[in-house]
Amino acid sequence: MEIKDIEKLAKLARIELAEEEKKTLLKEVEPILNYVAQLKEVIKSESSSSYKVGDHRNVMRVDEIKNDSGENTDVLVAEFPEKQGNSLKVKKIL
Repeated sequence: MEIKDIEKLAKLARIELAEEEKKTLLKEVEPILNYVAQLKEVIKSESSSSYKVGDHRNVMRVDEIKNDSGENTDVLVAEFPEKQGNSLKVKKIL
């Protein structure tokens, strides 16, 4: 990787870099790219195993109604600090 590559990345990211920052980033990007290359090799070597990323699926539960509609309404309305009739009074939120 060279300074011109860092300049191209900065242009794509729409950021301005000083010459010192370009040199610093050049030193910092190399180890990161080497690490990514190592990860790619590990992934390639493990791809022959039976474990695959897509093998796992979400386990979802079935939605069930566990109580009758309005069963707890009286209890909740009685506990609320302010009410008007059977309605609960709350602060106005804009």
